[in-house]
Amino acid sequence: MVLPIVLYGDPVLRTKGRLVTEITEDIRKLSQDMIDTMREARGVGLAAQQVGHALQLAVVDVSHDPECISYLRVNGEDTPMADIMPLIFVNPKLDHGKDKAVSEEGCLSFPDLREKIRRAEAIKATLTTIEGKTLVIETDGLLSRAIQHETDHLNGILFIDRLSAAAKIGMKRKLRRLMEEWEEEE
Repeated sequence: MVLPIVLYGDPVLRTKGRLVTEITEDIRKLSQDMIDTMREARGVGLAAQQVGHALQLAVVDVSHDPECISYLRVNGEDTPMADIMPLIFVNPKLDHGKDKAVSEEGCLSFPDLREKIRRAEAIKATLTTIEGKTLVIETDGLLSRAIQHETDHLNGILFIDRLSAAAKIGMKRKLRRLMEEWEEEE
């Protein structure tokens, strides 16, 4: 089922998600609804906060572009991307690589807004799948960026928080307009 996406201004986007201690039928249903919602919105990731739930639960699917990464290792083994997509995960822990890359990002909670964001080029992510398996994922490119973006959401951090100071100043008017639109709908 496609869920409504929470827009900038809603306090749940700034809420650190509760740890998922048990994979219940409700969590499984929510994760499937999140995949449906992400795909309907043509996104590559979605965090539980973006559908109104302050949980450490996110989904990512970059399989539409298999060339968006240069490597993927799962538990130390080279792995085809299709083997783990869509990726549904809870309670992620990230080790960020030293090298940084700037790339354009968008966010489903910020319609029509895209900005250049500096993030680690590669990551090592330890996460638990919806099946309860612990995976250690090492990757770069769009998959790395999407996992970082969604993990930020799980911790109440928005991609606009990662903008340069100059970009934040330039965005002030747009963000105020988005906040006003959200307040009008409430």
